[in-house]
Amino acid sequence: MREKLGNRLPKFSEEDKELLRNTMDFVGLNQYTARFIAHATDGPEEVNFYKDQQIEIIAQWEGGEMIGEKAASEWLYVVPWGIRKVLNYIAQTYNNPTIYVTENGMDDEDDSSLTLHEVLDDKLRVRYFKGYLAAVAQAIKDGVDVRGYFAWSLLDNFEWAQGYTKRFGMVYVDYKNGLTRHPKSSAYWFSKFLKGGENKAGKEN
Repeated sequence: MREKLGNRLPKFSEEDKELLRNTMDFVGLNQYTARFIAHATDGPEEVNFYKDQQIEIIAQWEGGEMIGEKAASEWLYVVPWGIRKVLNYIAQTYNNPTIYVTENGMDDEDDSSLTLHEVLDDKLRVRYFKGYLAAVAQAIKDGVDVRGYFAWSLLDNFEWAQGYTKRFGMVYVDYKNGLTRHPKSSAYWFSKFLKGGENKAGKEN
């Protein structure tokens, strides 16, 4: 790593290292999707940190099947088993620290051709949260110290590079009509889930 990155890597004194050792209060994990990774010395990725890692990011199984259902963003696939694997990896690698899942969710395309009823009926997001929460629960059963989970997000919002073209919210925000808010199917499912109505919430109407 030092040979490849040179002076871009920070330097720590022995005093710095002692100050930092075992000092984290918790790990905050933002996790949305998962991919397969292969070694690639001359990969297609433009971003420096991918080139530095010498990796190829793969969204398909060896047989050609996609790794999961596709969300709106080109990078986002629904892969619930990925979060269980990364939670277990953190626990095994870093002496089982306290973990909070600080972001987890998926987006829909902002499509003005759809009716309000159609945009509120977000069945894929319901499947996403059911799968990912089940995977987090399994990681806890594996012994991982997960203390909290934050869904991304409550409301549709402005996304960094994509503006208002992608909608991550469980509540639809009508940008053209006074920012009125309409709960989606996922909001009702999440409410039932939090109240303990898991069996009822499991039915998709």
